[in-house]
Amino acid sequence: MTGFEFHALALPAALLLLITSMVLVVVNDWRLSLLALAVQYIGVFSMVAIHWPLVMALTKLVAGWISVAVLGMALSSAGTSSNERPAPAGYATNWKYISSVLSAWIFRVLAAAMIALVVVSMAPPIAGWISNIQLEQVVGALILIGLGLLHLGFTAVPFRIILALLTVLSGFEIIYAGVEKSTLVAGLLAGVNLGLAMVGAYLLVTSVGEEQA
Repeated sequence: MTGFEFHALALPAALLLLITSMVLVVVNDWRLSLLALAVQYIGVFSMVAIHWPLVMALTKLVAGWISVAVLGMALSSAGTSSNERPAPAGYATNWKYISSVLSAWIFRVLAAAMIALVVVSMAPPIAGWISNIQLEQVVGALILIGLGLLHLGFTAVPFRIILALLTVLSGFEIIYAGVEKSTLVAGLLAGVNLGLAMVGAYLLVTSVGEEQA
């Protein structure tokens, strides 16, 4: 497929980025979060492939999936569920706990929806400022940056922080792909993704080791 053929996938890719980003903000299960992140990289690949050659765009997809695999292996080997606070015993009948979880879920959904509305209103003028970039690409990039920063503000858990940073970086790469087609830059950005995943894996493993010591 050529970049011209990927133009037709820009709108579905933007919707995919919106869905996966909201899943990352709302869902606490680390397996679902990693699955959403892996699917998100497919949407990012479709966006950057509009401007980059297919081989260069594939480096983003491969680096993203390797990052997901690194985080998944770290969580599996550490035997932890992303360091999230466990539910109290008998939580199924603890209505106070259930209502607090439901309230937090609703708040995150509404906050993510507000970010999405702001992005839709800001995307057309920003697309006019940046040449050689589609409106759908701007929408997808701003959604990743906005929801990634929102996610970053909601948590102090290392795993969640890494997910949020990877999301923000992907949004930046979509916009950057429209103005720069350097192979070296693509490789450096892929290295940054892998570096973040390595740091996240190290923090997860060491934090679990400290808890068990």
